[in-house]
Amino acid sequence: MTAAAERAYIALGSNLGDREGHLAAARAALAALPRTRLVGASRVEETAPLGGMDQPPYLNQMVALETGLEPRALLAACQAIERSRGRVRAEHWGARTLDLDIVRYGDRRVAEPDLIIPHPGLPHRDFWQRELAELEPDEP
Repeated sequence: MTAAAERAYIALGSNLGDREGHLAAARAALAALPRTRLVGASRVEETAPLGGMDQPPYLNQMVALETGLEPRALLAACQAIERSRGRVRAEHWGARTLDLDIVRYGDRRVAEPDLIIPHPGLPHRDFWQRELAELEPDEP
């Protein structure tokens, strides 16, 4: 790990197939990324789907990484991990085998069409806030 590593928080979610297996595979794949180290993982919790669609409940978890990857490279890696677990991007708010969202990346702010950091859903997802609090017990 280099001195340029930053703390990134990735939300993991799955509501199709082997949900626990998809989360475990995602944790392992994130930990194996170059210049990246998994430094924490929240407990896994089951939540109702967002967006009002009729679909199975999700298993969710937050992980903390120390990474030297830039946000765009981390996003590409997350999407490759999703695809490796059978993720198909067919409909917004649709069911998925695996969803990986960059929730925060250090103190950075990114506003691009396909990448917004901090994630705009953070203030509206209580389970993300609980999971972050678990990983950052000393922060308010």
